[in-house]
Amino acid sequence: MHDQLDTALLSSSRRSDGGHHTAYDVLSAVLHADEPAALAVITGIEGSAYRRPGTMMALFASGRRVGTLSSGCIEGDLALQAQEVLAEGRPRAIRYGVGSPYMDIQLPCGGGLDITLIPRPTTSILVEIESFYARREPCSLLLEAGGDLTVVPLGPTGWTKCGYRVALIPDVRFVIFGIGPEAAFFAQVVNSLNYPHLLLSPEEETIRVASAAGCATASLCRGVLPPHLEIDARTAVVLFFHDHSLEPPILTRALASPAFYIGAQGSRKARDRRLETMRRGGALEDNLSRLRGPVGLVPSVREPRVLAVSIFAEILALAEGHSPLSS
Repeated sequence: MHDQLDTALLSSSRRSDGGHHTAYDVLSAVLHADEPAALAVITGIEGSAYRRPGTMMALFASGRRVGTLSSGCIEGDLALQAQEVLAEGRPRAIRYGVGSPYMDIQLPCGGGLDITLIPRPTTSILVEIESFYARREPCSLLLEAGGDLTVVPLGPTGWTKCGYRVALIPDVRFVIFGIGPEAAFFAQVVNSLNYPHLLLSPEEETIRVASAAGCATASLCRGVLPPHLEIDARTAVVLFFHDHSLEPPILTRALASPAFYIGAQGSRKARDRRLETMRRGGALEDNLSRLRGPVGLVPSVREPRVLAVSIFAEILALAEGHSPLSS
């Protein structure tokens, strides 16, 4: 059961389905490829840009690509330059847009973009980063002037005296508890956007619906949580129960964890009853102040799909303020 939970909570952030790719996805693709690759990193932005500084892309000898650095205006040229870098074996700094020698390549945003291309990233460094990913621990990747890569303690993305540092922070992870369409729809929204997640439910129908949509699921016994279920500081815990008597054991465990978001579906009256039940069970007021309800950005939502999007948006908005670099 321990291994199943770990796999479920990590696997959904590793899909290579042509959608959005995190830095971990790009680095993992390079590590596990059976062909040479060049790593492209945004190391400077002038004006506006499609991606953030530190965004990564992998370009392979076969022409395959993982990730994007623009809306499509530079990737073709980057692929050609990656082939040259792989052949030469030396890193290359490239400028697109304002101040670029490539006048035929225009950025629609009108700004400038600095890219560093690094051929054949060191395998041992990629393995080390993957171990950080597996432990859900943040770190930084340092691009040294000579093209070497080093794993260093977490720090803000940007230039340092030693080179360009890229912060690598684990994705928000969602641990979802519940019964019914609200829980299943929320899990589907999270899964569709490739976030690590796990839906735990005591109801077979909820598990069936979510599993059929590709969501990670596990059965939940009433009042008994899996002992190896880990909830870290980048985890959001969300409950979808109409029978609120099922909530106290789950909330007790969640409130004892460092989860940055803990929320439960229900009206204000349900919230008040929930808080009173938790107080009678010995919960401290400081912990209860972390419990959100009603949940979501849109008030009084009942339709499961709208509720799912409303809660998802609320969680991601809070996640920005709970990044390891925001404290």
